[in-house]
Amino acid sequence: MNSTGPGSSGTTRSPGVRERILGLFTLRGTVTEAEPVADRMRRLRLAGPELAGLTVLPGQQIRVHVDGLTTRRTYSVWSHDPEGSLDLCVYDHGGSGPGAAWGRSVRVGDDVRFGKPEGGFVLRPGAPHHVVIGEETASVALGAVLAAVPDASGVHGVVQTATAAGRLPLAHAERLHWQVRGDASAAGSLELADAVRGLELPDPARTPGAVAYVAGEARTVQMVRGVLVRERGWDRRSVLTKPFWTPGRRGLE
Repeated sequence: MNSTGPGSSGTTRSPGVRERILGLFTLRGTVTEAEPVADRMRRLRLAGPELAGLTVLPGQQIRVHVDGLTTRRTYSVWSHDPEGSLDLCVYDHGGSGPGAAWGRSVRVGDDVRFGKPEGGFVLRPGAPHHVVIGEETASVALGAVLAAVPDASGVHGVVQTATAAGRLPLAHAERLHWQVRGDASAAGSLELADAVRGLELPDPARTPGAVAYVAGEARTVQMVRGVLVRERGWDRRSVLTKPFWTPGRRGLE
């Protein structure tokens, strides 16, 4: 951070000052594990005393300072241990952006700064049915939701990946429809929308309280939401959505 302008000496803040500033509003963890878990996906475990007692709701995300100070990227929390660690599954979109570079280069022993868990795209406990829909960028958040669902009989959904090797090990996977799109784009995916049309879903008129979790590319999320609401008769309030990216722009909020 540069301190320049009228009345400024024009000097750059020292690393120690930057750390103290970041420490006021971020947490710090150390990468203790790093491994591939699916095609183009790495699992990173962050651990440290600042994470002890941290509350993470299934489906929440954290904002990671990928360049040490100013640039942040958002990652869903894959799993969480209140004793002092959390896991991320970082998807490599390709390219040379700061998030992609960090995801490929971060190693065991590296310190990571990030904000506290946030977001309302989270499990609704007690729902009789949980319907999860999305592709690779959604599978981490959807996986955290599924891991917190105790009864598989109420799980439904479709998860799309470019290849079978891109599938994360999701809880209740046997209850899901798995779709491989190959070279087709995940943006504005008609294939995913069609798969939702064909899902065996609970009748919303007879099953109050059922919840759908739809995440991933923004246009696809909007399309799938329309299928559920306009074609399948779901109440809009029962469809939780989270657009994570769209072509030319990632990290949507």
